[in-house]
Amino acid sequence: MASPTPRSSSPGGPSASTDTRAAPASPGAVRPALVWTALGLVYVLWGSTYLGIRVAVETLPPLLSAGLRFAAAAVVLAVLLRLRRGPGALRVDRRQLGSAAGVGVLLLAGGNGLVVLAESGPAGKAVPSGVAALLVATVPLLVVLLRTVTGDRPRAWTLAGVTVGFVGLVLLVLPRGSDAVPLAGALTVVVGATCWSVGSFLSGRLRMPDDPFVATVYEMVAGSVLLVVLGAARGELSGFDPAQVSTRSWLALGYLTVAGSLVAFTAYVWLLHHAPISLVATYAYVNPAVAVALGALLAAEPITLPVVLGGAVIVAGVALVVSTERPRRRAQISRS
Repeated sequence: MASPTPRSSSPGGPSASTDTRAAPASPGAVRPALVWTALGLVYVLWGSTYLGIRVAVETLPPLLSAGLRFAAAAVVLAVLLRLRRGPGALRVDRRQLGSAAGVGVLLLAGGNGLVVLAESGPAGKAVPSGVAALLVATVPLLVVLLRTVTGDRPRAWTLAGVTVGFVGLVLLVLPRGSDAVPLAGALTVVVGATCWSVGSFLSGRLRMPDDPFVATVYEMVAGSVLLVVLGAARGELSGFDPAQVSTRSWLALGYLTVAGSLVAFTAYVWLLHHAPISLVATYAYVNPAVAVALGALLAAEPITLPVVLGGAVIVAGVALVVSTERPRRRAQISRS
């Protein structure tokens, strides 16, 4: 998870109507090709970050490494914005800053940080990367639930697609003897998914910076600061020696910073301005397929019959949600 959903979203629609489309940073038509390109980046890159996290935490402290990742990404993005747009590129008011910081804490410190924590530790206690991605697939269900309890009315087929996806998730994580998912780690991931869902939902209800890229910078700064503070409180700085970190862990951290935090997370922020939240949330169904495949190929994580069956059901859920929430070619999206 970038890791993830960052004015970041408009879960219930941009206005008083029941339209589920998010509000963009500026008015105008959105090209469907751009939406699908951004969604594809989130699908693939975030799916691969679960394995990246597993490799990074082999020799890096979990929360400190996550904080370093987002801090580095925030600096790079801030510099790029400053160079391209001038001295006032990052200027926001206090309310916008507070909103972005709050969303960043929920998404990155709560959502991503807890997933990183769950994937760390010895074998038998750490959650496998593929399983972590599967547990994060509860995000669309939680987001739609939040929309429903606040008065929005998602389409019946959207609800059906989310339900199908959740059934697939259950099939994938059912206890199966020695392959059972560590309970404490699983609960940690579920709490992280809940934080991510709430952050995604609130981001459309708060007064965020108008520019999604500027919002991303402040979200990453806030998330990284809290992650470092929590890591230090857990004693992760005690005895930490950068010289003892393996090359593969450093490379994994670099990949997470560029692919997960810069490219995919920024694409995700953009999507939450330009696509229905139910469509954006389908990344949580596709990411597990990518994560499971990479975990099996590169980390020898087993692919069992429940994985195959559950994966097929999840894909069916994705197809149903996408077909009912797909961007309309001529839709005009107005600011909320």
